[in-house]
Amino acid sequence: MHSQPDTESGDKRELEVVESENEQINQDLDRIATINVNNYHGLNAKIILVYASINLIAFAQLLNLVGAAAYARDIAAVVGGSDKTVWLSQAIVILTVVLGPPVSQAADLWGRKWFLVILTACGFAGSMVVARATSMGMAIAGEVICGLVYGSQPLLYAVVSEILPRKYRPAAQGGINASLGLGGLTALLAGSTMIKKYDEGFRVFWYLVAAILAVSAIIFAILYNPPARPLQKSLTTGEKVQRLDWVGYFLLAAGTVSFVLALSWAENPYAWKSAAVLAPLLIGAALLGALVVHQTIFKKDGLLHNELFRGGRNFSVALFVIFVDGMVFFAANNYYAYEMGALFETDPFRVGLRFGITFIASMVSSIMIAIFSSITNHIRTPIVASFAMFVVFNGCMASIGLGSSTAAWVYPAILGLGIGWSLTCLVTVAQLSTPPSLIAITTGLLIAVRSLGGSIGLAIFTAIFNTALTEKLGPGIAKAVIPLGLAPANLEAFITALANDDEATLMTIPGVTPQIIGAGVEALKTAFAGSFRGVWIAAAALAAVATIASCFFAEPKTITMHVDAPLDEE
Repeated sequence: MHSQPDTESGDKRELEVVESENEQINQDLDRIATINVNNYHGLNAKIILVYASINLIAFAQLLNLVGAAAYARDIAAVVGGSDKTVWLSQAIVILTVVLGPPVSQAADLWGRKWFLVILTACGFAGSMVVARATSMGMAIAGEVICGLVYGSQPLLYAVVSEILPRKYRPAAQGGINASLGLGGLTALLAGSTMIKKYDEGFRVFWYLVAAILAVSAIIFAILYNPPARPLQKSLTTGEKVQRLDWVGYFLLAAGTVSFVLALSWAENPYAWKSAAVLAPLLIGAALLGALVVHQTIFKKDGLLHNELFRGGRNFSVALFVIFVDGMVFFAANNYYAYEMGALFETDPFRVGLRFGITFIASMVSSIMIAIFSSITNHIRTPIVASFAMFVVFNGCMASIGLGSSTAAWVYPAILGLGIGWSLTCLVTVAQLSTPPSLIAITTGLLIAVRSLGGSIGLAIFTAIFNTALTEKLGPGIAKAVIPLGLAPANLEAFITALANDDEATLMTIPGVTPQIIGAGVEALKTAFAGSFRGVWIAAAALAAVATIASCFFAEPKTITMHVDAPLDEE
């Protein structure tokens, strides 16, 4: 009488075993097929045009990213809020971290196209808000909206890799990084020209950013019409929603925002030991720790999909190294132009031209490494060399004094060579070391971790700089001008006017002479140079650690002519 339930229970267990085995076989086939099958039939107009449209989106994204850092003080000069300028850049990097992985995961279920199109359109809307900003809060809100476009940034790297053969993947990544370099160069040169020519030139710049983002979204929407992905066709909407890692998204977003908020407030304006810094810092660290536990134990196919780490050590090393890459890049992006303007230049165009050398060099090096790696299949050596260059660049910047103006023209070229090599090869080695079916989430994690590194690095470097400047500025200027006759009672007003380059106010301060102003300017620049030095030393130390870590990469073994996601069904 009890045999029927036992039979049904046995049949159910057998069915579950068969389904589990079939699922494992399908996963294995996904991994194996992309290695052995050559399905490349040559380039055609569709592939070329889609690739070009993706590069246009990348170009537009870097216009905004570089502009948010380079022209933050120009925005503040018009709308106020100079103490909040760091959030123009932080809004972008936080949203890249928070949105990159979930958008990448969702793109595997709903396809890549409309995530790219809609988020790029959001970038257009946000740029328009920045262009019309009447307060720093409004400008930051504009960058928050504009920052949504960076959630699609990993898809740019994923799509160009999927539509071309694996052997050409370094070339695909090199091309997109060259476009990023061109975007950065255009942002610096065109933007500085607009700042110089117009009273509120930042508005003209962001109108330009808005126009390019709008055009790139339209072109991509028209050109990119790939076949539906397997999961896109086989799952219902409800099943797709259930597959998303909602707990992971919450922990990532809340942890990142809390952690970065604490670091950004450290010494700006709160002390490190204050509750305003320690509370969000500890909460953020706890939430990010909970994310790791959740992904390791409870959700093994979520944001940190365990399959990503089963192909060897490459992906783990890539995550650490690209984290440092983000820190190094954002140190240079936010502080090189700042230092050149503070020490050597008054013309915004010349400041932009100096840092523009970085992007010229990165374009050249991206093309160089694309050719080299496609021919030789070597990726580890260029990564090690790139971080060694970062050490050299930051070491050179740490040595800058008031007589280093000419040498400072050369240093950005070293940085640019490293950027072109590192990002191209890091994305390539990570994608070739993880399952092809997870290429979007692989890239999403890489870009998110790079942005997280940039965000944390920017907050740390800002704290280092502000702390040093507070210690050096007042005492240094006092030591220089009080012996020349400036009354101590007028010192605070003198420092404020000098720091704001307010000549009219300077001349109204009792006892001020051209000799005192000259000595004050010299002391001001010396204090700035000493404060920047701490930023470069910290960045150099981080780059040195990443150089050593890069030596542990293994050369990928799967560089073939297979195309992971052809644009045509056939």
